[in-house]
Amino acid sequence: MLRICQIKDCQVVDCSDDQGTIWVYTNPSDQEKKHLINELKIDEHTLASALDPDELSRLEFEPDHSALIFKRPKNYSSQDEFLFKVSSVGVFLFRQRLVIVAPEEVSLFEGKQFQRVCSLSDLLLKMIYRSIYHYLEHLKIINLITDSLEGKISSSMENKYLLNLFTLEKSLVYYLNAINSNSMLIEKMKVNASKLGLSQEEMEFLDDIIIENNQCYRQAEIYSNILAGLMDARVSIVSNNLNVLMKTLNIITIGIMVPTFVVSAFSMNVGIPLSWHPGAFWMVMSLALVSVVAFMLFWRFKKW
Repeated sequence: MLRICQIKDCQVVDCSDDQGTIWVYTNPSDQEKKHLINELKIDEHTLASALDPDELSRLEFEPDHSALIFKRPKNYSSQDEFLFKVSSVGVFLFRQRLVIVAPEEVSLFEGKQFQRVCSLSDLLLKMIYRSIYHYLEHLKIINLITDSLEGKISSSMENKYLLNLFTLEKSLVYYLNAINSNSMLIEKMKVNASKLGLSQEEMEFLDDIIIENNQCYRQAEIYSNILAGLMDARVSIVSNNLNVLMKTLNIITIGIMVPTFVVSAFSMNVGIPLSWHPGAFWMVMSLALVSVVAFMLFWRFKKW
């Protein structure tokens, strides 16, 4: 699907074909891919890499354009089951045109970062900055989910919540790899700023992006280390909860067995003491109650 936009009054707005300087391809069809390769001279391998979620971020220079691939968080849905994924976005910067290729429908130009866009290169930098902000938003969500799962683990005896934490830990590993990959891309953009045609103001903005990306990486690394470091403790909590349950069940079982033994002894079909006594029933019940009390006192004395 093709969306055509332009920069008007420092805003990215939709427009007609003949005025558009920003072409956004979402999950392009085979015909659109052929147009990108044949008409715009975009390398076929680079185009395929832009649609590959496992592709690393990189910057390449072609005779008439610059090709960038950066990583951004994939939109999360309940079907992902606590697995936060990343996707690739390809950006091809021409002299008078910016072509964006994304594998899925994404909100590329929404947010306060796009309230003032001065040029195509400025738009490119703000897209990368928006992806960093998107990572930070997801990290906050992951932290909230982790806190919620920890509260459930403290009283749980199932592995379900532990598996959810393992999935979140896996997501953080993906995020660390993607953010680090973007860091390499941003550094290369700074080195080749003249080839990209970045102004002095955009260079200063690029320095801010480098700082924000480094902070984002450190935050994701801290969350990942905490989650991995305390995982053994959480496993021990679940195991201990199960042991406490088994102990409680054993107390109940033994507590029932002791009076049952007393009652069963006086219920045998043989001659037994007190069988002639009119109050034998209450005597047997009293002995059963005494056995229960004796058992509880013995259990407390042993501090089991």
